[in-house]
Amino acid sequence: MSRFLTRPMLVVALILSVAACSQEEPTATAAAPETPDASQMASSPHPKPTEGAANIDLSGIVKAEGGQTVAEVFAARDQLEGKTVVVRAKVVKANANIMDKNWLHVRDGSGEDGTNDLTVTTTGVLPEVGDTVVVTGALGLNRDFGMNYQYPVIVEDAQVAVEATAE
Repeated sequence: MSRFLTRPMLVVALILSVAACSQEEPTATAAAPETPDASQMASSPHPKPTEGAANIDLSGIVKAEGGQTVAEVFAARDQLEGKTVVVRAKVVKANANIMDKNWLHVRDGSGEDGTNDLTVTTTGVLPEVGDTVVVTGALGLNRDFGMNYQYPVIVEDAQVAVEATAE
């Protein structure tokens, strides 16, 4: 094979392998990490938690005083953009130290698929999956961090207070 064909193929293979590595995330639990295949990386944003979240009991979560539910944040996102939101929820996914931040997905049992999972970034303590937390932070919309990590709704640089640890 000609070196003119080999070199570009090697570059493409390197780029794909780096992209695939960047999609893998350390998890706060012993569960196997989600690793999307190349077709998923090209067609869908950062994977939301699915099966692990199904095992977390979201019943009995009371809305934070003066706060919103996850569904209310999604419903009023245009009016809340840039403003501080307060949400009480349970952590359904936690990833440490990605882009110098801890990344969480929280749910409170409100909302439908697509409006029931709120992504949160924090530089504070990383709670465990299953912990009940109160998240306080600025709401951002339509954030694109590259490599197909896109978030239509995200609470950035939040303060996260653990109220109850996972059972």
